[in-house]
Amino acid sequence: MDIHVVRPGESIYTIANQYGVSWQKIVSDNELQNPNQLVPGQTLVILLGNRQHVVRRGESLFLIAAQYQVRISDLLRANPQITDPSRLTLGQVINIPERSINFGPIMVNGYAFPNINMDVLRKTLPYLTFLSIFSYQVNSDGSLDTINDVPLIQAARAARVAPLMVITNIGDEGGFDSDLASIILSSDSLQDTLLNNVVRIMQEKNYTGLDIDFEYIYPRDREKYNNFLRKVVARLRPMGFSVTTALAPKISAEQVGTLYEAHDYPVHGALADHVILMTYEWGYTYSPPMAVAPINEVRRVLNYAVTAIPREKIFMGIPNYGYNWTLPFEEGSAAQTVTNVGAVDLAYRVGAFINFDPIAQAPFFRYYDENGREHEVWFEDARSILAKLTLANEFRVGGISYWTINSYFPQNWLVLNSVYDIRKVL
Repeated sequence: MDIHVVRPGESIYTIANQYGVSWQKIVSDNELQNPNQLVPGQTLVILLGNRQHVVRRGESLFLIAAQYQVRISDLLRANPQITDPSRLTLGQVINIPERSINFGPIMVNGYAFPNINMDVLRKTLPYLTFLSIFSYQVNSDGSLDTINDVPLIQAARAARVAPLMVITNIGDEGGFDSDLASIILSSDSLQDTLLNNVVRIMQEKNYTGLDIDFEYIYPRDREKYNNFLRKVVARLRPMGFSVTTALAPKISAEQVGTLYEAHDYPVHGALADHVILMTYEWGYTYSPPMAVAPINEVRRVLNYAVTAIPREKIFMGIPNYGYNWTLPFEEGSAAQTVTNVGAVDLAYRVGAFINFDPIAQAPFFRYYDENGREHEVWFEDARSILAKLTLANEFRVGGISYWTINSYFPQNWLVLNSVYDIRKVL
């Protein structure tokens, strides 16, 4: 696999010739809708596959290795028939190995809303270990709102992907409700009712485990949340269900704020089977323009997380979206969410050049709209995805988790599949 960054004046045909692959393969692999509409700074994932080179007059193994950017030792391993590397013959066929990275096995979770396009889901499932269906909202009496999750569960199991039931403390206003969480966490009887409902649904609908995503819990309820998790694990694990929790991206045990304080990394790490770190939303709807998941900030979270949670239980979060901000930024103004594919399409329409921030390891661009207002767009591309996957390998975490898979981003799955072997548990 190679990641090519489009330069001004390049076409899909010149790029294909540069790598010795067909332009149709590049278009197909990257699922380009308009292959003649490339944007300077746009990334293309080049899957090289098996290639052959016919030796021309004056060529040496050194020159061939330089042309294809592979090591001479790799050429020799791919061509055991070469007994004297200093002597190549005119017309000799040389096998060119694909440049590859192999980080080994990893688990992959993807969050999906029930309204996901089923074709998108089916295309994505081969790359997943778990499918977390978002979400069953908890009510103050311990009941759960219903969702149309059966088609997703059936599709997941058919693809050997383990479906996880997600419960949240999202309230009637649509946001995470601290008071609602406090009501549940303060009552043993409500917790028993909630768990009875959870078990009933998981058994009826053939879920394999539970994913608890309780956010903005009052700091005073920290130990109540820990005790609730202990109760959940004691109830579900003997029944064969796994337990996963989603945690805010903390950089220390003492980090203050309602989002962070009640999320006790060591306790969750000891009790849960998997812990999803929500390492995104540095750039968010109401923030100033910046990368959604800057690699330097994600690193700070992992630096702390691996001291409190067993590495094999950690799932590093990866965003599958970006934001479009209007400039100058004003406090309280809202950015628009964009898909990663949609961001590149937008850059083409407005004639923007896509830049890449070396610190955040993320792409961005600026443009002016038809009303003369300046915009700044941050999103993910093949480079930023590879940077995140490389970080996950550096910290030897057990998995990664995408928020969300509702929008299909072909380059993400090409890169993931090239560097990792996706583990299946079914």
